[in-house]
Amino acid sequence: MALLDVVGLCAGYGDVPVLRGIDLSIPAGSITALIGANGAGKTTLLRAISGIIPAEAGTIHYDGQDIIGMPPQDIVRAGLVQVPEGRRLFPDMTVLETLLVGSSSPAARRKRDVNLALVLDLFPRVRERKAQFAGTLSGGEQQMVAIARALMASPRLLLLDETSLGLAPIVVDEIFVAVHRLAAQGLTILVVEQNTALALEVADHGYVLEQGHFAMQGAASSLAADPRVRQAYLGI
Repeated sequence: MALLDVVGLCAGYGDVPVLRGIDLSIPAGSITALIGANGAGKTTLLRAISGIIPAEAGTIHYDGQDIIGMPPQDIVRAGLVQVPEGRRLFPDMTVLETLLVGSSSPAARRKRDVNLALVLDLFPRVRERKAQFAGTLSGGEQQMVAIARALMASPRLLLLDETSLGLAPIVVDEIFVAVHRLAAQGLTILVVEQNTALALEVADHGYVLEQGHFAMQGAASSLAADPRVRQAYLGI
């Protein structure tokens, strides 16, 4: 059963169209990869799903509910949470304060202790750094905190935007081990990645976005083996 269904979605910025008739279906409990070149519209799609930019046409159904026009904070409260590219932490807040901000909604506050224990177990480095200011952390540690903050909101669908960007390979491996653990616990995840090999390795299903529309989709393993994907995105 699909947790998220997007049909005919068009969106952009002012008079500049970016997404041109997107159809996307994400099954509950799956990891879905969204790949494509810079400027293809990947982040725009996440912003439209999250309600950050308005949809110009089409429908977005999350858990059977039409969320077009819903304020972003209400979408988060419904369990659809995005980890934005660039992490966007407040540098003068401690790690613990940052995590608690993620549980600001009434429903998340009720699960605050449980979720806090979960994220500190998931990311031991976050546990070690919880008294530090976020601005003093390394890039990889900040990314872990950004994901942990999102998990404090008790998401059912987690959107990860360019999680590996600029991080050392060992840190990326650590983060994606955590992603696999979350998926094994039933969390549905949409991964947007320029690292095509990594995205298709962790995902069940994948979509290839080109110039605002999907050029290909299918099982992640099939896309990874497709000569067109290998030539255009894997350099093979």
